[in-house]
Amino acid sequence: MAEAVREELSALAAIFCGPREWEVLSCSETDGAVLRIHTTAEGLVGEDVPLALVFHLPAGYPLCLPGISVNSDRLTRAQCVTMKEKLLEEAGKLLSEPMVHELVLWIQQNLRLVLSQPETASSSEKCASPESTTEDDGVWTTLLHLDHMRARTKYVKAVEKWASALRLTGRLMFMGKLILILLQGGRSNIKEYLILQKTSKVDVDSSGKKCKEKMISVLSETKVQTEHKRFLAFEVREYSTLAELQKEFETAGLGGLFSECVLGLVK
Repeated sequence: MAEAVREELSALAAIFCGPREWEVLSCSETDGAVLRIHTTAEGLVGEDVPLALVFHLPAGYPLCLPGISVNSDRLTRAQCVTMKEKLLEEAGKLLSEPMVHELVLWIQQNLRLVLSQPETASSSEKCASPESTTEDDGVWTTLLHLDHMRARTKYVKAVEKWASALRLTGRLMFMGKLILILLQGGRSNIKEYLILQKTSKVDVDSSGKKCKEKMISVLSETKVQTEHKRFLAFEVREYSTLAELQKEFETAGLGGLFSECVLGLVK
């Protein structure tokens, strides 16, 4: 990682020093850094709109654009996409310079203006149909399958860190060679988790070199129903028998998920 990026991260940590204002989700020499900043900006009627801004600073940053995502429970999906596009436009004007703080200041100063533009309002109304809002509202359960985990200690720590940072609960489950990750939380947070797991070098290949996760599969994505139990924390568990694993799913009201998605993996 370039020295300029290290200096920028240090400066950002000093600027966003309040509780939960600043989180580094991952950091490596080859993949760069992924960080999240929690802030607020003035909305259309003068209210404070909470924003979660995720920046991926790739190895070539700041000579290339950062990856950016915008999330807020006060904005529609279309509005978040619009703000992301506007931030990328501003980032293009700042290439070769540290820009994260400038981009945060820009959205703080311009959120209300952008939201008031007719195209933003119309696209928001179009996207905020009952189908789309219902799809993302509430808590979701996602079941993932990992083919293998060679660098287990490092991998497990990374999964626990990401789940904690993204406020996801659930289980990392081992039974023999079977490895499952069951996540519960907001759908956008789960999607963010998947991006981290697929873009970070969390494992090693057969020759011992660090590698990205290429053999993860999403077995199921479902909205949590009333009969489902909400997990209170994210825990790592090992099971010695299939019956123990099945009981974990059934206790959570997910017996059907076990039958549909898990049994076929162990037959």
